Amino acid sequence: MTETTVGIGGAAESTDMVLNIGPQHPSTHGVLRLRLVLDGERIRHAEPVVGYMHRGAEKLFEARDYRQIVVLANRHDWLSAFSNELGVVMAVERMLGMEVPERAVWSRTLLAELNRVLNHLMFLGSYPLELGGITPVFHAFREREELQTVMEEISGGRMHYMFNRVGGLKEDLPAGWLGRARHTIADVRSRMDVYDRLVLGNEIFRGRTRDVGVLSADAVHAYGVSGPIARASGVDFDLRRDEPYLAYGELQDTLEVVTRQEGDCLARFEVLLEQTHNALDLADACLDRIAELPPGPINQRLPKVLKAPEGHTYAWTENPLGINGYYLVSKGEKTPYRLKLRSASYNNIQALTVLLPGTLVADMVAILGSLFFVVGDIDK
Repeated sequence: MTETTVGIGGAAESTDMVLNIGPQHPSTHGVLRLRLVLDGERIRHAEPVVGYMHRGAEKLFEARDYRQIVVLANRHDWLSAFSNELGVVMAVERMLGMEVPERAVWSRTLLAELNRVLNHLMFLGSYPLELGGITPVFHAFREREELQTVMEEISGGRMHYMFNRVGGLKEDLPAGWLGRARHTIADVRSRMDVYDRLVLGNEIFRGRTRDVGVLSADAVHAYGVSGPIARASGVDFDLRRDEPYLAYGELQDTLEVVTRQEGDCLARFEVLLEQTHNALDLADACLDRIAELPPGPINQRLPKVLKAPEGHTYAWTENPLGINGYYLVSKGEKTPYRLKLRSASYNNIQALTVLLPGTLVADMVAILGSLFFVVGDIDK
C-alpha cells in the first residue's frame, strides 16, 4: 500500500491519504501537529509531532539561580502556574533539608487547589466549545474571573503568580482575604451545576463522547499517562493520597480520588468535573485550618546567596493535568547543574498513537480535546 499526501483524482481509491492537522489547529491549547494516515474517513495511523513551541526551558534553568528558576517553572503549563512553582521549590527545599512553616504549608495547599479549579474550568468550558457548544465557555470564564481576582489580590499576577519562594511564600495573605476567598468559593460552587445540566445533560454532547476514544488501563501504564485521563480509565492513582505532600496527609477525609472505568471522552469529562467539585471542598477545608492557626511566619529567612548542597533529588506533585516532576542535580553552586522536567501533557499526548487509529476523522477533535493538555507543557 503506497502513501500520497494528496488523495484526489486517479488511483485515489488504492492509496492512503496523509493529512496534517496543524500545526495551527483551533482545538489545541497551543501549537501541535498531528500527522494522520487516512483510509477514507477512518484514521489508520496517527503521529503527534511536537516541538513547535519548544524554548529549551530545561537548559534555561541551568543559567539561573534558585530564586530565579521559579519564573521559568510557572510557564510550561500556563493554566497551572502555581502548581508548577510548587514542585520546583519543593525540590530545592528537599535538597536544603529545609522545614517550611506550617502557615506556608496550608496556604500552599489552599492555593494549589484554587489553581486546580482554575485549570479545570478552562477545559470544562473549552471542551464543549470544540464540539460546537459555545455557551459553557462563557460560564467557565465567569467563574475563572472570580477566582483569578482572588489569586491576583495575593500575588499581583493573573496567570503567572510568582508567589512561591524557596522556604515558603512571598508574603502572608492580606487582611480579610480568607473571607473573600471563602465567599468566592461559595459563589463558584453554587453555579457548578450548570455543567451537569447544560453539558452532561445534553444528548448531543453525550452522543459525541460516549464510547468514543476509549483508552485502556494497559495503554495508560504503557505511556505513563496520569491525572484525570488515567483515572477515567480506572487507574486509581493520585499522589495527594498515595504519597501525600504539603497538607494533603491531613485532608484524607475530604480528598476524593475520582475514577471511572469506561475510559472514553465522556468519562474523562466527568472525572474533571467531579475533581473540580472536590478541589473546592479541599479549599474550604484549608481555609478552616488556616483560620485556626496562630500568627506566625510564612517563609524562612534565606542567605543572600542560596546554594544547594551537592546531590540530586526528585520532587513530584499531582498537578491539575497529571504528575509533574522535577529531577534536580546540584554541584553545590547557586544554579542547578541539571534540571529535568517531567510534564504531564508530554506523556498524555503520546496516547494519541493508540487512541486515534480505527476512529473516524469526525471524532478526532472530540478525542484530542478530551486529553486536556497544554502544548507548552508538552514542548517545555
